[in-house]
Amino acid sequence: MIKKLDKLIIKAFVGPFIATFLISLFVLVMQFFWLYIDDLVGKGIDLITILKLVGYVAATAIPLALPLSLLLSSIMTFGNLGESFELVAIKSAGIPLIRFMMPLLIVAVFISGLAFLFANNIIPVANLKLNALKYDIIVTKPALDIKEGVFYDKIEGYVIKVGKKEKDDSTIRNVVIYEKTFTAQDNFLVAKSGVMKVTPDKRFLEFTLRDGWNYQENGNRYSSGANSDFIRLGFKEYKKDMDLSSFQMSRTQDSLFRWDPKMLTVHQLNLSIDSINKLKATTTTRLQLQLQPLLYFYKYKDSTWTVPDTLKKKPRKTIFDIISNPEIPSNHKHFTSNLNSIESFTTVFANDSPSIYDIIPDAEILSNYERSISNLNSVKSFIDIAANDSATIDDNLIKNDIEWHRKFSLSFACLVLFMIGAPLGSIIRKGGLGSPLVFAVVFFVIFHLLDTFGEKFARQGLSTAFTGMWLSTFVLVPIGIFLTSKAMRDSQLFNKEFYFRTFKRLKSIVGSRRKSKNASI
Repeated sequence: MIKKLDKLIIKAFVGPFIATFLISLFVLVMQFFWLYIDDLVGKGIDLITILKLVGYVAATAIPLALPLSLLLSSIMTFGNLGESFELVAIKSAGIPLIRFMMPLLIVAVFISGLAFLFANNIIPVANLKLNALKYDIIVTKPALDIKEGVFYDKIEGYVIKVGKKEKDDSTIRNVVIYEKTFTAQDNFLVAKSGVMKVTPDKRFLEFTLRDGWNYQENGNRYSSGANSDFIRLGFKEYKKDMDLSSFQMSRTQDSLFRWDPKMLTVHQLNLSIDSINKLKATTTTRLQLQLQPLLYFYKYKDSTWTVPDTLKKKPRKTIFDIISNPEIPSNHKHFTSNLNSIESFTTVFANDSPSIYDIIPDAEILSNYERSISNLNSVKSFIDIAANDSATIDDNLIKNDIEWHRKFSLSFACLVLFMIGAPLGSIIRKGGLGSPLVFAVVFFVIFHLLDTFGEKFARQGLSTAFTGMWLSTFVLVPIGIFLTSKAMRDSQLFNKEFYFRTFKRLKSIVGSRRKSKNASI
């Protein structure tokens, strides 16, 4: 049953929560635009596209804005209650801290559940739309901006130079246009004046030039001896249209980004992780099948066989002895370039078996070595390919595991930061945006750094995805328990007068001891 005290605390919490949530969301959205400002400015983006971009960014920032707003609003709520001595009145009535924290704890659990549902169902779609739109904006060319006295080459196939532009930004003087062709020379056009404007549909840049010349040279630029024709055409008025389709933002299909782990729900991530694990097992089986024809001797290995003493005592030949034999034809001397790799190959057999030179006749030794080196190179090639495939699969598996844990860890962070903010506000007993904002920023920075470091450790393989993504929770939960225990005992943990009195007491004790020592001397 909801009592008046519960209504009082919830009513005091709702206002600061909404305000801090909007502020946090605004800061996180602005952080995105500060990061991509160079890719957005000068692209001529329309208002509807900007609003879509802001909406997608805001949606993806909500899971991070909720923990920060819960932390700050809980500190402000309990700080305001403590500053107005309402906490003192509640505690004097025999109501413990946990009891009047309970309604907000239920609200925090409810918000954590909403955060998970939002992260699992809305965030993947928002990330998909955001990445597609962001890609389209980044690859879009900057808006048309032809300046005086500067060669402009952003229009494909043309280089334009305008000597002077009038105040209407349309009338131009001393125009030079190079048109890139596959003939002997690029076409060259000059004009004293003209008018430059974009067509109403923004598909073409239209030049109306006056009093100029058009120079053309026909022929093959790649044939030095071929004949060519040089043409010079004078004109009083000449119209030239240039295609501006490359300046218009084209929309990419969302399906190109759909397999990124950030675009998947928990159910889809489970299927993806299961498929990756099966693919990893398939890679190992494929490597075994590839190596069996090359390492066929391995199946004949006898695990009970040991080297006889007669072979152990007998001096072994090496490949150097074989090649240095004068009976070997000179055309086999090219094997000396591979002596290092061959010797390392024979060392493998020398550790636990008799030398192969004691078994294989000298006449067959070089052909066997040639085949062995070829097989070893093939084995190395297959192992390198399998290692690269395995590294790619492991990296993809780590990314999927990270995103799977992120959906739960960020939602649970709302509850963890509330358990820090509520007792912290009752301890500092300061309302407003002063002290609460300072403490909230400190703990949120700790949370964000631990979360970032944990994710980085997981991506680098220094820790598991579970340990990395829950690192901030492992560190902050004991802090929340500690602060809650201190708040239940009315601790003066952040009371500067307490520390001043403690320091004064220690100072007096140290002074009395010094006086007693001087008196004894």
